[in-house]
Amino acid sequence: MRLWIGLHLPLLPLEVFAPSWSTDSGSVVLERERVLLASPSALDAGVHAGMRRGGVVMLLPDARVHVRAPALEADALRAVALTLLQYTPQVTDGQEATLLLDVGASLRLFGGVRALCRRVHASVRALGFTASLACAPTARGAWLMARANAGRVVQVESLLRRLDRLAVALMPASRPFADWFDGIACRTLGDLRRLPRPGLQRRCGRALLDELDAAYGLTVELFKWISPPETFRARLELYDRIDDAELLLAGAQCLLAQLTGWLCARQLAVERIVLQLEHERGRVARAPTCVDVVLAEPTWRDEHLVRLLRERLGRLALEAPVIGLALEAMQVRPMAPPNASLFPEPGGSDDDRMRMLELLAARLGAENVLQPLPLADYRSEQANVWVPVQQKVSDKARNAQLPSDLTSLPRPTWLLPSPIALLMKGHYPFYGTPLRLASSAERIEAGWWDGPEARDYFIAEGQDHALYWVYRERIGTGEDGPRWFLHGLFG
Repeated sequence: MRLWIGLHLPLLPLEVFAPSWSTDSGSVVLERERVLLASPSALDAGVHAGMRRGGVVMLLPDARVHVRAPALEADALRAVALTLLQYTPQVTDGQEATLLLDVGASLRLFGGVRALCRRVHASVRALGFTASLACAPTARGAWLMARANAGRVVQVESLLRRLDRLAVALMPASRPFADWFDGIACRTLGDLRRLPRPGLQRRCGRALLDELDAAYGLTVELFKWISPPETFRARLELYDRIDDAELLLAGAQCLLAQLTGWLCARQLAVERIVLQLEHERGRVARAPTCVDVVLAEPTWRDEHLVRLLRERLGRLALEAPVIGLALEAMQVRPMAPPNASLFPEPGGSDDDRMRMLELLAARLGAENVLQPLPLADYRSEQANVWVPVQQKVSDKARNAQLPSDLTSLPRPTWLLPSPIALLMKGHYPFYGTPLRLASSAERIEAGWWDGPEARDYFIAEGQDHALYWVYRERIGTGEDGPRWFLHGLFG
């Protein structure tokens, strides 16, 4: 089924300066020295569309007055389009602050048209924009209904009835002839359809009929789809100086939403991102503060990245106010589809466990969340090292093969950080109680390249039947004979 979502941003000229999630302190946008849009607090103070600058300053002396910036609006629309690529690869610019999404092939993936519309609306709202959203079987129909905020229709029959009630002025090609249409009492698209087509074409041109036919699905429409860039780097100018790192999360979420759309469109997963916190420029310029996030497992969803950045920013102390943010994807790889099991194991998947470890590393510090790295070495204290969970294991360590006979030998559950020297009582090593040797000797001689070790290891049993892993030195014995050490505990 062919279905389009039309997304109109009616407050785009204002919200490029004052996003919907920012504090409203009275913002006004001027075009040709007259008010085009005003924030709610400015409207409450008496500011209205068409008012001159002087009237705005008189009613609201502290108002933030901006001149309309088409370049900023175009950048913001591209950011919204990049974000929406996570829902469909077919996104096109419908002109006049409107985007069109062909979502017919995405409905089942996202749980139907209602659920998909809610997600699209939430994504746009997270970017700080107010959206008017509509659905229709035709692209031009969705465009018109989004401009009129006319809701959703799925069936063609419903679309025809809904379009017939829309105002003629919504169609761009009809606006130069608005006075003529008003003079003949042609106020809706239904009235327009009832006019003779030959006379309408001679009077208004072919463009008006083409728009009308496209809206009602009587002609084929061609589109130029938005293509994502080869690499990702997005920037956001903050609207005030921020001294608290935790307050930067809202802006970072906007950039992460764009990253998600870019990753889905390019079929990539990200392994490392860098968030740059930009400080003052000019004579007091400072180098940006970089927040480097390295992932143990590649991801293309922003929920996990948001949690990691929240923890990192919560632990960050800013040395200077932040005036801008920039996000860059430093390492990416092709997206691997999820490998779902027919009978999922309880406790979550490996990816879920890895995300939990990454979240702990962001909260506690990478140096406090470690993973074991087995090495091919007979010496117990050298056979395993602890490295951060986010550290990439080298190919040499990954391909190292443990000795084939090592896994069949008994090893203690707990290995002490360093061996403990034992006393000798009655020719037996002593640790609280005399220790009785319960196994034959396992001789380990290794490490000739970095300090040789020659030891005889035994399993020893105390009077409380606890088992210990002890060894006797074969090199460098003491005056009273070979020295004994406790190295591990069983059970």
